[in-house]
Amino acid sequence: MKTRKLGKTLEVSAIGLGCMGMSEFYGPRDDKNSMEVLHKSVELGCTLLDTADTYGNHHNEQLIGQFLKQTSYPVKVATKCGIVRRPGEYQRSIDNSPSYIRTSCEHSLQRLGVDCIDLYYIHRLDPNASIETTMQTLSELINEGKIANIGLSEVSANTLRKAHAVHPVSAVQTEYSLWTRDVEKDVLPTCKELDIGFVPYSPLGRGFLTGRFNKEANFDKNDARQGLPRFSSDNLEANRPLSFAVEQIARRQSCSPAQVALAWLLAQGDNIVPIPGTKKIHHLIDNFGAASISLPSEELVSLESILTEFEPAGERYTSEGMKGVNV
Repeated sequence: MKTRKLGKTLEVSAIGLGCMGMSEFYGPRDDKNSMEVLHKSVELGCTLLDTADTYGNHHNEQLIGQFLKQTSYPVKVATKCGIVRRPGEYQRSIDNSPSYIRTSCEHSLQRLGVDCIDLYYIHRLDPNASIETTMQTLSELINEGKIANIGLSEVSANTLRKAHAVHPVSAVQTEYSLWTRDVEKDVLPTCKELDIGFVPYSPLGRGFLTGRFNKEANFDKNDARQGLPRFSSDNLEANRPLSFAVEQIARRQSCSPAQVALAWLLAQGDNIVPIPGTKKIHHLIDNFGAASISLPSEELVSLESILTEFEPAGERYTSEGMKGVNV
């Protein structure tokens, strides 16, 4: 797979793998199946695995740690801290205190079984914490050899500038897709200006852009999408014109809707590395195939025209999920 850079030095595959769904939110776990997907991902050239300490209440980091013991492939691991949850609960609080960051980093190192974390994100910002103090703590962890690069998730352009002034930020991770384009106004231009990588999560709109929900949405009882505003029946109906348009382009280009959505993202800048998640090998193969697709200029113009007239129906998170989103 082709590679791209996050920041000045972190070189990774053009498309990474989001691992959250292997532990929770999208149905039951299947560690054996997930391990097969992880092995297939590196076989296909993926070098960026994205996790967080909160995914499955540490389960996801433990899973990635087990995988790392089984492979000699040069994988870069990104993980995160800052969201505090009780086992079995979605309700969260945010903690960016230096002591919490340090303790979380040590625990992540142990679960992953590595000496240094390639990319360490603050998962959500605590509005009561100083971003300068947070960045100073992360800078110290770099100096101690415990992390190699700093990332921030769901931050505003203003906060990003303040953080980058303390220590270079290698990557910003925020939701971004044909369905969610808020970052285009300020955050994405700031990343390009400061030479910071941008990592879109949910680049397929949690499956919406694949056309999976064009007829109806039947969710597993453990699927968190059933509680998200955009996936209510009324909002899905209002949003479907976008997924229909993506499907039409996919038919014209003889590829899948997922590949159209990912190829569009890759075309938005050389610093962009989307991280679609999946627990199925055939979806994995399809997603990574987008790295070799270049949408013709007329299709990109067509998409832009559609997006200009389209306004997503429904918030992307509940009020609880929006905690820590720095605007």
